[in-house]
Amino acid sequence: MTSDRWEPAAFKTRIDEVLHLFVAQEADQFAAIDLALGPVAEQLEAAVADGKRMRAAFCYWGWRAVGQPDSDALVRAAASMELVHAAAVVHDDLIDDSALRHGRPTVHIALRGAVRRRPRAVAAARSLAMLVGDLLMGLAGQLFATSGLPAAYLARARPLWSVLARELIAGECLEILRTGAEPDTTASLKVIRYKTAKYTVEQPLLIGGALAGAGERLREGYCAYGLPLGEAFQLRDDLLGLFGNPECTGKANADDIRGHRPTALLAETWRIAGDDDREQLRALLGRRDLDGDGLRAVREVMRRLKTPDRVEDMINARVEEALGALHELDVPAHAAAALTALAHSAAARLF
Repeated sequence: MTSDRWEPAAFKTRIDEVLHLFVAQEADQFAAIDLALGPVAEQLEAAVADGKRMRAAFCYWGWRAVGQPDSDALVRAAASMELVHAAAVVHDDLIDDSALRHGRPTVHIALRGAVRRRPRAVAAARSLAMLVGDLLMGLAGQLFATSGLPAAYLARARPLWSVLARELIAGECLEILRTGAEPDTTASLKVIRYKTAKYTVEQPLLIGGALAGAGERLREGYCAYGLPLGEAFQLRDDLLGLFGNPECTGKANADDIRGHRPTALLAETWRIAGDDDREQLRALLGRRDLDGDGLRAVREVMRRLKTPDRVEDMINARVEEALGALHELDVPAHAAAALTALAHSAAARLF
C-alpha cells in the first residue's frame, strides 16, 4: 500500500509481515538459550498471530495526517503498537483468568502443558504467561527504536511511551479494584477510558503525530477524535462479549458475568434495574459455575431493560463526537477519509 487510498487488507499484510518476522527472530534467539524455553517461545509467536492491526493503523494515519508520505520505517514503528496490544492481551487474559482468545487457549492455559509435571503447575503456567507479556512489551520498545526512523523523530515520540504505559496499567489496576464492586457507570467508563480507549486510538495517533512533528492543534484534535472513538470500541467489545457469537468473537460469552467485571453494559443495567432485578443479578454475578441458564437469565434482564440499546446509543454518540472532531481538523483528504473509515469500522468491529 503506497497510494493515498486506504486499503485495510494491504496495510494489515504489511504489519503482519513486520510482526511475524521480527517476533519469529526474537523467539528463535530466546529458545536458543535453552531447549526448555521452546513452549514459551511458541507463545510469543502465537501472541501476534492474529489481530485487526487497528492500533498500528491509527499510528500510521497519525503520521500521514501531518502530511508525511508512506514509509516502511514508519510501518515498522506502527507495528510496535501491536506488540503493546499483544502484551496487554496476555496480561489481561491472565488477570481475568480467560480461557479463550481468538478461539484458541490463552497463553496461561496453553503453557500448562509445559509444566504439567511440575509442582503447582497452574501457578507456574500463570507465571510463565506473565513473563511472556513482559517480554512482548519490551519487544515493542525495541521494534519502535530500531524502526529505521531518524533519531530526532523517535526522540519526539519517546515521552509518549511512558504516558501510554502509565495509563494502560492504571486502567488495568482500576478494573481489578472495581471488579466485584457495585456497578457504577461513571466508574466503568473511567476503566474503559484508561484500560482500552487511550492505548487503542488516542495514544497511537499521538505517537504517529509526534513522529511526524504534529503541531499542538492537531494533537488536540487527535485527542478529541481518539478518546470517544476508543470508548466506542470498548463499549462494542462489551456488547459482543455478552451477546456476540463465540465462534466469531473467539471468547466465551460468560466471562464478564462470571468475573463480575465493571463493564458499562452491566453498570447501565444495574442503574435502571429495580429491586427484584438487582436481587436476581446479585445471585448470578461472580459465579464461576454460571451455566447457560444463568447466562440467559442475565441477558433476559438486560434485554427487558433495553440496556443493549442504551449502550448502542452510547457507541453512536461517541462515534459522532469523534467524526465531528475529525471534520474540524485541517488534514489531507486521504487522511480524513482513512480516519473516517477507521472510526466506522472500529465501532462496528468490521475491520
